Amino acid sequence: MLMLLLAGPAWAISDPSEALPDPRQEARAVAIGQQLRCLVCQNESIEESGADLARDLRKIVRTQVAEGRSDADINGWLVARYGNFVRLRPPFNTGTLLLWASPVLAVLIGLGLAIGLRRRTVPPSPLNESERIRLQSLLER
Repeated sequence: MLMLLLAGPAWAISDPSEALPDPRQEARAVAIGQQLRCLVCQNESIEESGADLARDLRKIVRTQVAEGRSDADINGWLVARYGNFVRLRPPFNTGTLLLWASPVLAVLIGLGLAIGLRRRTVPPSPLNESERIRLQSLLER
């Protein structure tokens, strides 16, 4: 159990030559890659994915980091090429407002429906005499 707790995430770099020789640059490339979506897997970052496209994107990120480009330049280049979908966390702007607001809207709509349905619930009318007699006969069995 201790070994499982101590085990870190498995990064997808399959070829050690893929890693940058400077540890600071490599750490920066990994940090950038963790924010980018694998366009094949879609639920993993390019650092976690083993897909060929993710490997290509990791190489691009590392090349641009080695060239001295800023994080914003690298992200901008990737977004220009693949769109905002390449980001695991899309930016907050007017185009993504509905995306960011949808969890809050879903909760509010759910609460509204729950409250509305609760208020509409009408208690059952009391039993009339024939229903009471029938119920008594069923209970006596």
